[in-house]
Amino acid sequence: MRPEPRAGLRALAGFLAALAIWFTLSLPYEKALAFSAELLIRLFESPAATRLSAQRGEILVTRSDWPPSAPSPGLPAEDVHFNFVLLVALFAAERGTWRLDRVARFGIACLILYFVHVTALVFDLEALYATRLGSWSRSHFGPVARNLCAGGYHFYLVAGRFAAPFAIWWPLRAGRAEEGAGTARQRRRQSGRQAGESARPSA
Repeated sequence: MRPEPRAGLRALAGFLAALAIWFTLSLPYEKALAFSAELLIRLFESPAATRLSAQRGEILVTRSDWPPSAPSPGLPAEDVHFNFVLLVALFAAERGTWRLDRVARFGIACLILYFVHVTALVFDLEALYATRLGSWSRSHFGPVARNLCAGGYHFYLVAGRFAAPFAIWWPLRAGRAEEGAGTARQRRRQSGRQAGESARPSA
């Protein structure tokens, strides 16, 4: 895929548009993340005690087995989902952004990124439980669990949140899809030629 002079301008325009969307819809998106992460983590809790709620830029954590007067720790939500802006910029850099097939691929990419965000939020919550609540953490999590939870979320913060948009975009990018379609057409033509040659009467 050859570099295009206007790709950078399209990517910048996509970045700015995505930034505006991100600022506008962050709170509803964080509420959806909190809802999904709470459902997921409660599947593995016994008893199911976690409660998550969103306020702008933060996911608040409470538990039904904590005293009512206990403070509600907060998880920074923007660290989890800001990479949506990068994903939009990658897709916007392609020509023909508004073609139906490319819009469909972008929708698939957003859905995948949503599940990445839910998983990252679960790891952040588990890291909070395992390492940041003093004696409660030590009584509920062993050394292996603490390292796994904290290491998983640390990996997302350091590398995963930047790598995820590229890893999602790369197999769905327009050039790859068009190359695959071209290869399929070439194979069909080749099969047709071979079938025609085999059908010819021999001398």
